[in-house]
Amino acid sequence: MARQLSSRGESVALAARRTERLEALARDLRANPGRTTVHTLDVTDPAAVDQAIHAADIDHGGLDVVVVNAGGGGGGRVGTGRESENRVVIDTNLLGALSQAENAMALFRERGHGHLVLVSSLAARRGLPGSPATYSAAKAAVASLGESLHIECAGSDVHVTTLLPGYIRTDTNRAARFPYMTRLERGVEAMIGAMDARAVQAVVPGWPWRPLGWLLGAIPGKVIRRFF
Repeated sequence: MARQLSSRGESVALAARRTERLEALARDLRANPGRTTVHTLDVTDPAAVDQAIHAADIDHGGLDVVVVNAGGGGGGRVGTGRESENRVVIDTNLLGALSQAENAMALFRERGHGHLVLVSSLAARRGLPGSPATYSAAKAAVASLGESLHIECAGSDVHVTTLLPGYIRTDTNRAARFPYMTRLERGVEAMIGAMDARAVQAVVPGWPWRPLGWLLGAIPGKVIRRFF
């Protein structure tokens, strides 16, 4: 996403725990017209979230868009002694997203404009059994948060977009057992397209994930159990 936005002249603030990877990316992006900055951020640390977002805001003379994209899978079946792993999933995917939304929305409310983009998941559309249960619950909560904020901000210049990606080929899900994966570049193009359109909620890419998302919500639970 950073590469595609930078290539069209956007300024980009990169934030993550592994800043050595971001620095390598930033060196490539600095050949483009927009400005690129790097910030250390662990989304499970609220103080770090506050510091990173405000530092990026100052460096760029005001953030127009904040993309809440940190997330991770993992976890285990509820009730099998893996509560600590499930708490990590919640801390990153839900509480980390909430911390970022709190800081971004504080800036946007003060200025009266801005765009918050929450990256949820197609898994938010249906409770999933087994080890994905906590991930599905966290992403459903993120989607609900996005919907709530959109309703609250409707009619203002503060916009909220919730993205529900299907399986997009990234380092996180290379081991996923699914017969189809969207190419990374195509998946990101769809995400940016939904952001540019200021969509309220978008399944990305639309094909094949929009019909598959509908199917996920419609099929009986006993069928879902066969795949998880």
